[in-house]
Amino acid sequence: MNATRRRLIRSAGLAAVAGLAGCTNPSGDDGNETDDGTDNGSDLPGDNGSDLPGDNGSDAGGTRPEGTGGPGISIRSVDNDPDLPVVPSVEITEDTATDDHPPQLRVTVTNEGDETVRVGEGREIRFQYVSDTGGNLTLLPTGQEYPAEAGCWRLKEEIATTQEYRVTELEPGDSTEALVDLYALPGEDACLPVGEYRFEATYSVSRGDGTLPSDGEHATWGFAVSLE
Repeated sequence: MNATRRRLIRSAGLAAVAGLAGCTNPSGDDGNETDDGTDNGSDLPGDNGSDLPGDNGSDAGGTRPEGTGGPGISIRSVDNDPDLPVVPSVEITEDTATDDHPPQLRVTVTNEGDETVRVGEGREIRFQYVSDTGGNLTLLPTGQEYPAEAGCWRLKEEIATTQEYRVTELEPGDSTEALVDLYALPGEDACLPVGEYRFEATYSVSRGDGTLPSDGEHATWGFAVSLE
């Protein structure tokens, strides 16, 4: 889209940090906001495939040995667009786990309506800190250090997040996006377990100035990935 993109991300209702030990970004941001709170990601559309259900990791359990250049990630299914003015999409940017990086995805949310909307929660809609429905994997913002061994990419401990509700404002044609890395959650000896996994997020949208998205329209959207 050729429209000028401007996203204003505001935080509401900051509460206490969760009591789990973990790494935080020394700069204090989530990798997608500048100091003035403006999201500066580009408008790169992802894949909007057909609505095919995932199996929530029912084939999980295997893994490739640490440091072998695997496993690789592929998108198995993507839900239909939600019945909302905003349209999410997902694409793969790093398809194989290596010693240098875990698998990586890009999530983009675009306002395809004809009026300005406010969308929340700002991290969840871009699948930051979102775990799969089976509790095996999690997606974390790219560009930060986490307690995981390179090449294995299984977290050694939980990641602490703040309990707040962030709001992203999108004018017609505007997009917001984030790169997210795939990690295995603590609790198993395996690294990234092979199998199929589904991720989903709730999108809340309001169209009135000053109205929180949580008081507006809601829809759930997600996708399934395969590790093999």
